[in-house]
Amino acid sequence: MTDLISLDVTDGIALLTLNDPSRANVVSNALNEAVIGAIDELEGRADIGALIITGAGRAFCAGAHLDDLAACDSEEKLRTIYSGFLRLAETPIPTIAAVNGAAVGAGLNMALACDVILAGESAKFDTRFLQIGLHPGGGNTWRLRRITDLQTTMALVVFGEVVDGARAAEIGLAWRCVADAELLAEARVLAARAASAPASLVRQMKSTIIAMDAITNSDDAVATEIGPQLWSLGEPAFEQLLARLRAQIAAKS
Repeated sequence: MTDLISLDVTDGIALLTLNDPSRANVVSNALNEAVIGAIDELEGRADIGALIITGAGRAFCAGAHLDDLAACDSEEKLRTIYSGFLRLAETPIPTIAAVNGAAVGAGLNMALACDVILAGESAKFDTRFLQIGLHPGGGNTWRLRRITDLQTTMALVVFGEVVDGARAAEIGLAWRCVADAELLAEARVLAARAASAPASLVRQMKSTIIAMDAITNSDDAVATEIGPQLWSLGEPAFEQLLARLRAQIAAKS
């Protein structure tokens, strides 16, 4: 494992820490390769129920280096900059971004790639594109529109608004804002709920929720859920719960 990230697994929860604090965990080709490798490894393990990503030091992720961006003269090179957070967005593992300090540009995309964003009080969410004369990339505007609204996306991107953790929670950019000292502990509490359930069930839930982006009516929504729900009715987790409930009822009668 490269020194640019660290990976720790405890009780089914993987903690992936971006570990280049002297450069505010800037997105680089090496960092992206490390993130991709770590996710590949975690997906191949049977003991992983949730993934938390955070940053070492005082920043979550400062985004791509300007020199790297300036060298991008093709779609292929730009997609290389996107590769780490796009791999994170594609994983079936439930993911939480524990945002400590600044999440800027591609670093904001790294947070947006996660299923849930938990913000520390010191968090700063900054698209930065307007300020550097660069059009958004990597699906930034789409991801913002998916979890917030049109006005919020316009304020953040077109008008260059920068918000802290508390404001991010108010506008739906983050699920919750917590004290910096409690950020990772709170992320672990959240992750533990997913990690304690059968991985196949939780990953199917995540897949179904994402599939709902393409659904526009109730009938299609019911059709999308009915197959996975029928499958879950025959899985051990539900059968065992049903058996316990029946035993409790029988004991009371």
